[in-house]
Amino acid sequence: MRKEEISIDNRFGEEYSGRYIFGEITWAKRSRIIQKHAKYHPVTGQVISIDNISIQSEIILASLREQPANKPISLEKLLADENGIPIELGELFSKVVNKLNNLTHEDLRFLLEQLDEESRVKLLQSLGYVKSSDGLPTSLQDSQPKQSSNLSSS
Repeated sequence: MRKEEISIDNRFGEEYSGRYIFGEITWAKRSRIIQKHAKYHPVTGQVISIDNISIQSEIILASLREQPANKPISLEKLLADENGIPIELGELFSKVVNKLNNLTHEDLRFLLEQLDEESRVKLLQSLGYVKSSDGLPTSLQDSQPKQSSNLSSS
């Protein structure tokens, strides 16, 4: 399975600096995470609601293979409204993980068809396809760490 290593400098704070390795997760793992955080109508099976932040956070954590020794990333830290990880760091992790786990256009189209307009926008924001409501870009194309490389699978 594919892996990607990123090195983070001190720009997000000393506690986050270091080496992170992310790896692909299986289709089954990703599907279970999505189903866990989606509520379905009992008769029609249509998606009633979906917790995009929890889905993305769990996928980041499931993909995280190695992190600095002080273990700065946890599910609680990813989900925290207060004292969580910095926005740009979360966006960077999301971008790396989404690239590794190949959310296909077909997957995205299927999810979008199941959602109302507000949930659609939230999902697209969490995946880095649209700007957040505060106008900040949700992807970090210009601010990725300088040392990013693919590791060969073993």
